[in-house]
Amino acid sequence: MATKIVQMELKEPTLDTEGLEGYDTMLVLLRYGGRPVGQLRVPVVGGRVSAAEVCDRISGTDQWPIWKRVVQEFVAWEPEDAYPGRPRASVVVITRERPEDLTRCLNGLMALPDDGQEVIVVDNRPQTDATVRVVSGYGDGVRYVREDVPGSSAARNRGLREARNEVVAFIDDDAVPDPGWLRGLVRNFRDPRVLAVTGLVMPLELETPAQEEFETYSPHGRGFHRQTFSAATHYALHVAPIGVSANMALRGDIIEVVGAFDEALGVGTPARCGEDYELFTRILRAGYDIVYDPAALAWHRHRRSWPELRHVLRGYGVGVYAAWTRLLLLEREPSVVVMAARWFRHKQLPDIIAALRREPDSPPLDVQLEQLWGCFLGPLAYLRSRRRLRRLGVTS
Repeated sequence: MATKIVQMELKEPTLDTEGLEGYDTMLVLLRYGGRPVGQLRVPVVGGRVSAAEVCDRISGTDQWPIWKRVVQEFVAWEPEDAYPGRPRASVVVITRERPEDLTRCLNGLMALPDDGQEVIVVDNRPQTDATVRVVSGYGDGVRYVREDVPGSSAARNRGLREARNEVVAFIDDDAVPDPGWLRGLVRNFRDPRVLAVTGLVMPLELETPAQEEFETYSPHGRGFHRQTFSAATHYALHVAPIGVSANMALRGDIIEVVGAFDEALGVGTPARCGEDYELFTRILRAGYDIVYDPAALAWHRHRRSWPELRHVLRGYGVGVYAAWTRLLLLEREPSVVVMAARWFRHKQLPDIIAALRREPDSPPLDVQLEQLWGCFLGPLAYLRSRRRLRRLGVTS
């Protein structure tokens, strides 16, 4: 099964409905005036889709983001317009031995409008010169930094220290920015209470069963409504709806305000991930806000093989429980135990039962068990990660 990913501009709607042999489904990203406002899936039959069905499914989508853009255009209000003192951004790409993904990401960054941003590639504990060779092809447009403390958190902290601008935007090396990505992030820092902004993440491709399952079971996108999260309106330990670090921007002085990323968390450590989850919780608990803005769109290449999918989802389980372990041990936050119990009772256990019963659209059992096993490993993984940092002479 494969899905063709296309885009449709609703102000001038056109869609190629033919020549879709080899695809079962079409995923359509809807835009209005260039802004993402929704998505829909349409079945492909005989290598084509029905234009009438596309229209029917558009009418059945959530209409509010579309009408909001219509009203904004009618009153000539463009949220991305420059405001006095709008900050410049530094874009940081964390990478390790993925030259093809990095090249695609940097090509996308080079195509962004020039708002005075700088681009920094942080090479985390490289084994070869592959990243150096990629970066050298961009001349002065990209700055190379090497960070030898293992883990994405150490690399992110290095990026924050190296950045010269007021906002630091992070994008994963396996993601590609949309043309409006950076402006969509930066515009939200007009409010001084906002310490972090996340954006919409769409799949770059859905060509394999593993990619399809990832997008169904653990999508990175958080919808098409802009939202502001604060401790006053949102439970600070439930940060999954906020977004992901694959598409995120922070104020450059965040280390001085709430502290750095915990270097015992993240890809490349025994904890596997979780650094964004933990930082988002810390921001909310400190009384600051986080904004999710779908105008900041990035396209993510999901893992293509089933073993890679299982590895990633086990890592998510490890990372979440590692972050909760940190909150329990260092922040003395016992409610994470309740969170873990609720997640198992209301999400993981029902999904496993549905898979055992072979109910339609239930997630595959092996994928669920991988994530559940990762949850059990998370607490020990965090303790191992802290011990490793101490052996390296790093405090966290």
